[in-house]
Amino acid sequence: MPHASPWWTRDVHADRRPFLIGRNRIQSALRRFFDERDFIEVDTAALQVSPGNEAHLHAFATQALGLDGSVQPLYLHTSPEFACKKLIAAGERRIACFAHVYRNRERGALHHPEFTMLEWYRAEESYETLMRDCAEILALAAETVAARSLVYGGRECDPFAEPERLSVAEAFSRFAGIDLLGSIAKDGSTDRENLAAAMRKAGLRVARDDGWADLFSRVLVEKIEPNLGFGRATILDEYPVSEAALARRAARDPRVAERFELYACGVELANAFGELTDAAEQRRRFALEMEEKARVYGETYPIDDDFLAALSSMPEASGIALGFDRLVMLATGASRIDQVLWAPVAEVTP
Repeated sequence: MPHASPWWTRDVHADRRPFLIGRNRIQSALRRFFDERDFIEVDTAALQVSPGNEAHLHAFATQALGLDGSVQPLYLHTSPEFACKKLIAAGERRIACFAHVYRNRERGALHHPEFTMLEWYRAEESYETLMRDCAEILALAAETVAARSLVYGGRECDPFAEPERLSVAEAFSRFAGIDLLGSIAKDGSTDRENLAAAMRKAGLRVARDDGWADLFSRVLVEKIEPNLGFGRATILDEYPVSEAALARRAARDPRVAERFELYACGVELANAFGELTDAAEQRRRFALEMEEKARVYGETYPIDDDFLAALSSMPEASGIALGFDRLVMLATGASRIDQVLWAPVAEVTP
């Protein structure tokens, strides 16, 4: 079977070019959006001592070689989050960042090993403010490319309609018939057997070696996400504390955290936090994440002690990471992420 023509051939580029021009227009519009709201655009280093400490994110590792022959392990960041929070600790109030980020073991219609993350942070502002930002950004992206709707996989979402706000617990009840909070104690600890029993009753698969987090993810992927963001966008809010390692607990219910994700057309677009600023608690959560990573993948990443030190002087803040390429896809009608990347990473095929 013949291989597809490279992205740089004239005919392929001609097909992709309308998406790419749309990308540039949306990026310019978003830069104006943040500038009008007194955000400072920052540029963070891609090389970091830690790529992040979430169990299921995979990084690209490299080394810095010193003139004296010394070797320093480094990673390409999976997000500019640590650097951005250090800038908030340094005194910046509102910052935005278009960052090239790198994630290993990810490739497909919605995934690419190198992609663009748009992150923005608001010091001493609530994470509900980020929800309003998201609604305005969806409308702006569509308006910029004269799109009446966001489209993916033949399904549509009205970018001008107010997003639905739905808690994770409500989503589990609505789409899977499961009482999620019944498996979470007030201290945030989880009951694997409680959730497993509820899943069996709902006709969902439970493997013997599945932990609570595995079961939670299965319900989310199989039953929840395919139903989100159709007709209008969905803000999936109040994740369990154990699934929000960088977010603070919600004031109204200690079992859940100030974390939401934005969905449109069944596609996850953004992940937001009311930021955790307790360095000791953050270290504890990172350690738990790395224990899970070691259990599942047999590897861990170092913890950035400099980041934890910065948390000690970081004010209350909210922050969000949005997959910029995915937003462009939905606004322009592209079906694959590589259609909206000016120069995709070559894929080696046998």
